[in-house]
Amino acid sequence: MIVTPATTLVDRALLALGEQARPAQWLATNILGLASAPRLVAERLAAALLGADPRVHRLGDGSWAIVPVASGAPLLEECAFAVVDVETTGAAGRADRITEIAVVLVQGERCETVFETLVNPGRPIPKLVSTITGITNEMVQDAPSFEDVAEELLHVLAGRVFVAHNVRFDWRFLSEELSRTRALRLEGSRLCTVRLARRLVPGAESCNLDWLTTWFGLENPARHRAGGDAQTTARLLHRLIRLAREAGARTLSDLELMQRRMAKKRKRPRRGTPPAHLH
Repeated sequence: MIVTPATTLVDRALLALGEQARPAQWLATNILGLASAPRLVAERLAAALLGADPRVHRLGDGSWAIVPVASGAPLLEECAFAVVDVETTGAAGRADRITEIAVVLVQGERCETVFETLVNPGRPIPKLVSTITGITNEMVQDAPSFEDVAEELLHVLAGRVFVAHNVRFDWRFLSEELSRTRALRLEGSRLCTVRLARRLVPGAESCNLDWLTTWFGLENPARHRAGGDAQTTARLLHRLIRLAREAGARTLSDLELMQRRMAKKRKRPRRGTPPAHLH
């Protein structure tokens, strides 16, 4: 995932990195036009600009370079996945807000929660939503606002492929919150475990999280809470990547192609798929 003020900056940076590796200070000066930016600021700006692009990685000395490619895309073992789950006040319109966020890092066999927090949505949580999620107005009353946690959240997402169960839902809410509070937008690779499961688990009666959790023998310690659902989706991603490898996938592009093919083939939701806000 990447956040950028303009995609042309990314294009210019990629052209420069195609020539040679560049330090963050060089990128801040020559791409962003901030010659006087302190080193730490330059490093943060470089991470925000390039950190989530799977074509780019940070070298040991802190400089940025193009990732060696295989079949035109990063190998699956080279990818770091940020598995995201958000709970919200609803899914009906732009007035709805995030009430909880969790991010689980998946890289190789590593599966670790790197970010989890309740969020004060700045509006009441409907009783029906509280009944489903267990998140009440009292619980979020003293929680930080999205703006308060945005910088830390961007840090854990940078350099990682964005993954969610029904990715359009989580991506849309985070995009709208970042646009509203920080005038930033999300860009970059994203994977949907619903779409991948539809392709890779042909016998599935449903691809909602509950059905797949049972199918793969997983456990969800906190259903309809961001932490529990993100952890379960991360373990599901492990299983789906294993199946994808058996089907011949070797690169990130292979996974993206699998989910695109499934999306084109299936235009209607499968029987048993829950409403978007229930994942």
